[in-house]
Amino acid sequence: MLEELKEANGYIVGKIIEKDKLILEMEKYAHEYNIPIVTKEVAEYLKFLVKTYKTKNILEIGTAIGYSGILMAKEIKENNGKLYTIEIDEERYNLAQENFKKSGLNNIISIKGDALEEVKKINDKFDFIFIDASKGHYMDFFEDSYKLLNEGGIVFIDNIMFRGYLYKEYPKRFKTIVKRLDSFIDYLYEREGRFVLLPFGDGVGLYFKEEDSSENKK
Repeated sequence: MLEELKEANGYIVGKIIEKDKLILEMEKYAHEYNIPIVTKEVAEYLKFLVKTYKTKNILEIGTAIGYSGILMAKEIKENNGKLYTIEIDEERYNLAQENFKKSGLNNIISIKGDALEEVKKINDKFDFIFIDASKGHYMDFFEDSYKLLNEGGIVFIDNIMFRGYLYKEYPKRFKTIVKRLDSFIDYLYEREGRFVLLPFGDGVGLYFKEEDSSENKK
């Protein structure tokens, strides 16, 4: 990411005042134990989108410790909305359950398992899908979850630029992931619908499912 953009993001983060004790506690825990959660500016944008679009039901792929899930579940509670969230890692899944309990929210449906399998089992439709999981499987996550997205809905893809490795030199061990993400971005731009790639956080991709789609729905 450009240094100027990093400085701008730092300025924005400095203006964000978080008062929720649980959220602050989770941010501290994630920092101490190097657990990836959405950055502050991405979290604010995520909440803004969910609230502005009067979102009801959300599917989250990649619960981690429940940070982003709690942020979204709080925003949709007044709409009687539900959050489905999937996590494959047992330790993170258990931590998320503790945090969900502390939050007092009762609109979260938490699923432990591989999203590549679990998404196919869900018989519900969603207004908003949030993807923040294994980067090498982003294409699969998108294809499987998109089938559950309502027309007029949004897919929010976090960390899509993978530490900036899509546009700068990267360690050889990440070659496959980088190539898959680059191909995925090309695919989203070429696909029917509307896609935008935003260079903040670690890269955010937004895909809008057109209402009144053509006969060749994907």
